[in-house]
Amino acid sequence: VAQRERPGETAPTSAYSSPARSLGDTGITPLSPSHIVNDTDSSVSEQQAFLVVVAIDFGTTSSGYAYSFTKEPECIHVMRRWEGGDPGVSNQKTPTTILLTPERKFHSFGYAARDFYHDLDPNEAKQWLYLEKFKMKLHTTGDLTMDTDLTAANGKKVKALEIFAYALQYFKEQALKELSDQAGSEFENSDVRWVITVPAIWKQPAKQFMRQAAYQAGLVSPENSEQLIIALEPEAASIYCRKLRLHQMIELSSKAAVNGYSGSDTVGAGFTQAKEHVRRHRQSRTFLVENVIGEIWSELEEGDKYVVVDSGGGTVDLTVHQIRLPEGHLKELYKATGGPYGSLGVDYEFEKLLYKIFGEDFIEQFKIKRPAAWVDLMIAFESRKRAAAPDRTNPLNITLPFSFIDYYKKFRGHSVEHALRKSNVDFVKWSSQGMLRMSPDAMNALFKPTIDSIIEHLRDLFQKPEVSTVKFLFLVGGFAEAPLLQQAVQAAFGDQCRIIIPQDVGLTILKGAVLFGLDPTVIKVRRSPLTYGVGVLNRYVEGKHPPEKLLVKDGTRWCTDVFDKFISADQSVALGELVKRSYTPAKPSQLVIVINIYSSEHDNVSFITDPGVKKCGTLRLDLTGTSGTTVPARREIQTLMQFGDTEIKATAIDIATSKSVKVGIDFLNY
Repeated sequence: VAQRERPGETAPTSAYSSPARSLGDTGITPLSPSHIVNDTDSSVSEQQAFLVVVAIDFGTTSSGYAYSFTKEPECIHVMRRWEGGDPGVSNQKTPTTILLTPERKFHSFGYAARDFYHDLDPNEAKQWLYLEKFKMKLHTTGDLTMDTDLTAANGKKVKALEIFAYALQYFKEQALKELSDQAGSEFENSDVRWVITVPAIWKQPAKQFMRQAAYQAGLVSPENSEQLIIALEPEAASIYCRKLRLHQMIELSSKAAVNGYSGSDTVGAGFTQAKEHVRRHRQSRTFLVENVIGEIWSELEEGDKYVVVDSGGGTVDLTVHQIRLPEGHLKELYKATGGPYGSLGVDYEFEKLLYKIFGEDFIEQFKIKRPAAWVDLMIAFESRKRAAAPDRTNPLNITLPFSFIDYYKKFRGHSVEHALRKSNVDFVKWSSQGMLRMSPDAMNALFKPTIDSIIEHLRDLFQKPEVSTVKFLFLVGGFAEAPLLQQAVQAAFGDQCRIIIPQDVGLTILKGAVLFGLDPTVIKVRRSPLTYGVGVLNRYVEGKHPPEKLLVKDGTRWCTDVFDKFISADQSVALGELVKRSYTPAKPSQLVIVINIYSSEHDNVSFITDPGVKKCGTLRLDLTGTSGTTVPARREIQTLMQFGDTEIKATAIDIATSKSVKVGIDFLNY
C-alpha cells in the first residue's frame, strides 16, 4: 500500500489508531469494478527492422548461438565450428566454461578456456579463476540479487552478474565477427535482434537476471529493451518441432513403424541411422527450415495437446502446449514444471562413486589442489557417459590422470589399485593400463537417480486433468541424446502417446529460438507463474476485516494492506494482454500517489502481509504542479499491467491530466 514514511516528508498531524504497517498516507482505494481489456492489436509494438536474428543458447554444460537473416528466414545458420572439441563428443556447441586471469579480467571461453587452464602449471593455475556449470546457481539461489556470488574452481568468489555478462559479451563478439565476415563489412549491433533462452521453470528473478546481464554485456541497452527477447527453452523447442519433417526425427513409440523401423528397433537403430545422416551433413552449418508445417504436425488437430520434455545439463523442463488453428498458434496449457534433474546428476553420482572408492576427504582435496586434473577426469567421464546404452555389454574405461594416481599415493600412502580392491565396489575394477574399468551396470546405476526423477515428474504431470489425452511427447535437449533416458521414457509412456526425438536434438532449442525471434507472436497464450496485485485501502467492514488492519483517518475507517489482485498464478494470459484497474487517492488532496506492486506464488492472497508475498515494483505518480487544471472530486488513477512476454510492464495514469509513469516489474532490487 502506501510506503512507510520517508524521513523528510512532513509527519502527519492527526494521531493514528492503526497498528497496521502502512500509514495509508499515499494510499489508493479501488474506484470501479475492474475490467480486463484485450488490446492485443494496439499493444504489439511496431517491429523494428532488424536484419538478422541471433539466438544464444546459454546452457548449463554447453552453449552456442545460431542466426538467420530476416530476408531468408528459412535458413538457420549454426555458429562456426569451435577449435578444440572432445573425443566422443561432437556437436556445434562449446562447453559453458569461462576463465579469468588472476586479476579477474576475462581471458577465454569454452574449449579455449579449458585447454589453456589445463596447460597452466598447477601452482599458477591456483591463481586463475575457472568456472563451469555455473548457470545452475540461478536456479538454486532462493534470494537471487545483482550481488549473488559464484565460486571458481580455486575456491575464490566472483559476482555472478559479471560472469554472465562476460559470457554473453563473448557470444556477442563471436556472432558479430562471423556476421561481418559473411557480409564483408562491419555488422552493426543495432541491426541484430537478440534472443536468449532460459528454462521455463526458472523463477522470475532468474529470468530478469539474464536480461540485466545482457544489458551489462552491451547486447542491448535498457532503452531498447525490445531488441532482446528472453525466450523459454521448451517453447523454443516446441516451435522447432512444428517444422520437423519425418526424415528429421526418430520415433520411439511402439505405436507405429517409422522409416521402415518397427518400434523395438528404433531406439538403437533409428538413432544410429540418424547419427550417420548428421555426420554426413556435418560440414554444412546451415539448416533449411522448410516453410511448411511438418508432417507430424499436420496430424495435429485443433485442440490437440503435446508435451515438450526439455532435458539438458542442469534442469528438466516440462511444458504442455495445445494447438490453435488456423495459424497453428501455441497455447500453454499447464504452467511449466520440472526440476534440477539434468545430466549433471549423473556427474554427481560419479563423484559419489569416487568418494566411495577413494574417500571424500581425498576427492575434495584433489579438486582444490589439482583443479585442472579434476577437469580432465570429468572430461574423460563425459565421453564415456555418452557411450552408455541399455544393451551395452563391454566395460567402459575411464583414464585416471597421472596426477590423480600420484597425488593419491602421497595422500594415502597406498596405491589407487589397492583402494579399488579394498573398496568392495563390485562393478569397478582397475585395468593394467591405468584405467577405471566400469561394467555397463555400474554406469547405468549412475544414470538411475536422475532418470527416475524425470520419469516420476512426467508421471505426476500425466496425472493432471489438463494433460490427459496428450498426443505427442517431444524429447529435446542435450540429455535427450542419452539412450538410457530414451529407453526409460519409451518404456513408461510409449503406450500413452507417440514419443518423438528430433535428430539434431542438442540444437533444437537453438534453432527454435531463432524461429521465435523471427516471429515472436507464434506463442499466443502463457500461464502466469505468479499472482500479481497492488496494495490498496478498502472501506473497513466490521466482522469481515481483521481488527489489526483497521486504520481510522479523517473520520473514515479503512482496512489497510489489502492485496488487490490483477492476475492469479496459473491463469492464462494472452500475449500483450492488458489488465486495467481504476483507483482514487484515499485522501482527495493527495498529490503524490505511490502504488506498490506485489507478487506471490499462491493464488489465494488477501493481504500484502501474507506469507510469501513479495514487493516487486513501485509506481510513483507525482501530481504536484497540476492544480491549475480542474480536478474532479474523485480523481481517477488508472493502473495497467501488461502481461505475456517474459517481462511485465506496469503503468499508472492520472486520467484528469494524462500524466503517467511506467515501471518494469523488478524482482532483483526489492
